[in-house]
Amino acid sequence: MSSTGTLDALVPARAVFHPVVDLGTGAVVAVEAHGGPAGPSGAPVAPDPASADVRRAVEAARAAAGLGTPLPLQIVLRAETLASGDDLLDELHRGLGRTGRRPQEIILCVGGGFPPARRPALAAALSALRRAGYLVGLSGLGSAHTPLDLLVEGASYLLKLDPALARAAAADPRRAALVASLVELAHRLETHVLAPGMAARDQVLHMRDTGVRLVQGPALAPPEWRPGMPVSIPVTGEAPAPARPGAGLGPRVSEFTLPAVTLPLTATADEVLTALTAETGATSVVLVDERQRPSFTVDRTRFLLQLSGAYGHALHARRPAARLADPPRPVPRTVPAIAALRAAGAADERVYDDLVVVDELGRCLGIVRVADLIRAMSR
Repeated sequence: MSSTGTLDALVPARAVFHPVVDLGTGAVVAVEAHGGPAGPSGAPVAPDPASADVRRAVEAARAAAGLGTPLPLQIVLRAETLASGDDLLDELHRGLGRTGRRPQEIILCVGGGFPPARRPALAAALSALRRAGYLVGLSGLGSAHTPLDLLVEGASYLLKLDPALARAAAADPRRAALVASLVELAHRLETHVLAPGMAARDQVLHMRDTGVRLVQGPALAPPEWRPGMPVSIPVTGEAPAPARPGAGLGPRVSEFTLPAVTLPLTATADEVLTALTAETGATSVVLVDERQRPSFTVDRTRFLLQLSGAYGHALHARRPAARLADPPRPVPRTVPAIAALRAAGAADERVYDDLVVVDELGRCLGIVRVADLIRAMSR
């Protein structure tokens, strides 16, 4: 296997970007990046498919870094690549690190074949990625490529439906029933569902009615889309609450969690301003420490008001953004949504501030917008 130094020698290829759109708000909450074949004239530089897969992933992250988007980045990898051993995982980790992205800002979406003989190695690789702080997703849900028991073993952050299944569900009652069952399963496992490949308005509407909140596809953005460009949302009105198997305590807060825009605790006010200006749909920025734990949250409205006042930018731009931030309001991802809503209401001055969802180690997994909880609970 070639050394990691060869990654820097690759000739950049034209990357493709797809927005991940939240149907609840119409905002772009993440960007999926695909790197083209690396090498002169687009020719592959490595005969090893796993090594070439890592190179494409790093090239995609590098291309996204060049666009300056602060949104979480989604990158596709093959399961066979992750099962190829620690050397390739190290190469992937170092290559992604050189793009300036921290692990918690990257969703590694795993697809491809899952041969039984490679499952132990794959499970070990997924665990290693989660320990490093990466958000792990599985793609191809509903097809033969993703074994259902891996959903439990992988403790996935994101489950990506098979695109052909997601498109066909709008017109085929049997496939619609399968998608509805998979969405309910994902909600029970407290993970997100993404419907890719949405090519028509009725497909997006059907996914919305089924309880899928995150979507991708040409119905929302053209092939030439880049971060910062608008998206089309062929949905109006309030999104229905996801179907639940019973009343109980109601949905968990994990069902309403969106990827967070994060910056290091040392970020300046000018860096936060740049992030908020680049992504107008972002309602907050979470400042995290070296262990990816939330230290402060910057509310978009209050922050911009402070900087827009007399001498505001001159006074604050080069100083730590934490001076203009508030303590985070963390909630475990397993908390019922109604409990999170009550906790939000306990803070008189910050009722509508975003909640920060954390894992069992206190690391930031995303944010929950209180307005989403209010809409869900009102139904």
